[in-house]
Amino acid sequence: QVQLVESGGGLVQDGGSLRLSCATSGRPFTTYNMGWFRQAPGKEREFVAAISWNGGSTLFANSVKGRFTISRDSAKNTVYLQMNNLEPEDTAVYYCAAGTGFTYSRDAYAYWGQGTRVTVSS
Repeated sequence: QVQLVESGGGLVQDGGSLRLSCATSGRPFTTYNMGWFRQAPGKEREFVAAISWNGGSTLFANSVKGRFTISRDSAKNTVYLQMNNLEPEDTAVYYCAAGTGFTYSRDAYAYWGQGTRVTVSS
């Protein structure tokens, strides 16, 4: 079992930046691959980024490539999502997830946080 708590969301202007954090507790941090997903109003939850258990590999959705980076700090049991050049289309609730799969698919992630809201104003 692992618990996930996101933070760092907020209101930012078009072109701005935010860094989301996901603090984990419970089973050892390196047990899991970590992912970020987002859900905009009226839309399905979609994949944003993932990082492998050792930080050696990353995946990104095409919509965020070149703008977002994902990283993890094993000393702090925390995964980060650095979001630059934000666009109004990035407005959503962002969720952190942990799982044994390293993939775009929601089904591979067994544990989820409660989410943090990001709003990008135009």
